[in-house]
Amino acid sequence: MQMVKKILLVSIIVWLAILVLMPKQEIFYKLEETLDHYEIRLNEEKKSEGLFSLNLKGVTVYVKGINVATIEELNLFSLLFYSSIELRSLLVDDSLKTMIPQETTNAVLRHSILSPSDASVSANGSFGSLRGTIDLNERTVHLDFNESTNIQMLKPALKKSEKGWVYETSF
Repeated sequence: MQMVKKILLVSIIVWLAILVLMPKQEIFYKLEETLDHYEIRLNEEKKSEGLFSLNLKGVTVYVKGINVATIEELNLFSLLFYSSIELRSLLVDDSLKTMIPQETTNAVLRHSILSPSDASVSANGSFGSLRGTIDLNERTVHLDFNESTNIQMLKPALKKSEKGWVYETSF
């Protein structure tokens, strides 16, 4: 029994050490490098690193050099077996408001090792709320718009179902 306790204690200490010493900013720089291949750039005003998270404030999103959105706060959180990206107050540029909703109050993307091929998405904003999944094996996105209010600009891309409006695509 003592051996099991020691192995469990060492495993927990190693796991915590990996999480605390994980190079969070370098992982973010790798994400920026990956996005750069698609000509997407993130410009943040302030970065702060926590034990398990990286918090960015005042993020401006540029696509092909054009300012398309600003994010008040972006939080990247990881426990190795569970990760999430949470953003608060996404404002899309006025020139895009005829194509997509202009304001998203909060959005969360979650991934767990318990279902490695799926990620869940939830968001609230001027469009109402949405819940959905991203299937990484099938490379599909399924979003259910619940309590949708202001989605006139999205309706050509949406399908009507018995529960409401649905968006499905593959990548």
